[in-house]
Amino acid sequence: MINNRRGWVEIVEAVVAILLVAAVLLITVNKGYIGKTDISEGVYKIELSILREIETNNSLRMEILEAPLPVEWDDFPTGVKDKIITRTPTYLECMGKICQLYEGDNPEAESVPCNLEEKIEKDVYSQSVIISSTLGEVTEGAVYRRLKLFCWTK
Repeated sequence: MINNRRGWVEIVEAVVAILLVAAVLLITVNKGYIGKTDISEGVYKIELSILREIETNNSLRMEILEAPLPVEWDDFPTGVKDKIITRTPTYLECMGKICQLYEGDNPEAESVPCNLEEKIEKDVYSQSVIISSTLGEVTEGAVYRRLKLFCWTK
């Protein structure tokens, strides 16, 4: 009987040792992630709210539609740039870009890439919205632009 009990004790000791080794490995592997906060969801919400404000303001939409393409941040329409700057929280830095949506403004064509030209050595969060001259259906002669917002922490 005593030998039988001793076998069970050794099995329990082995299981506890394995659990301890596994716990140490998990803590070591996740060490880089402990204490970090994920701000991506908050940044995306802020970007979308800024873009929605611009998208629903007719004067800002017209500034975007009348700008020669592509429009980098330095040459951004004043009203749109001011709106982005005033709505950006202090812990973020944001830049925008206005691009052609389709090759030759043809809705049947493939979408044109709209990337940030400047290299940023941080996590960059981006959202975009389509600005068109007509609201609703795709019509012949309509003008389409992509307004893309790029944000990162300071």
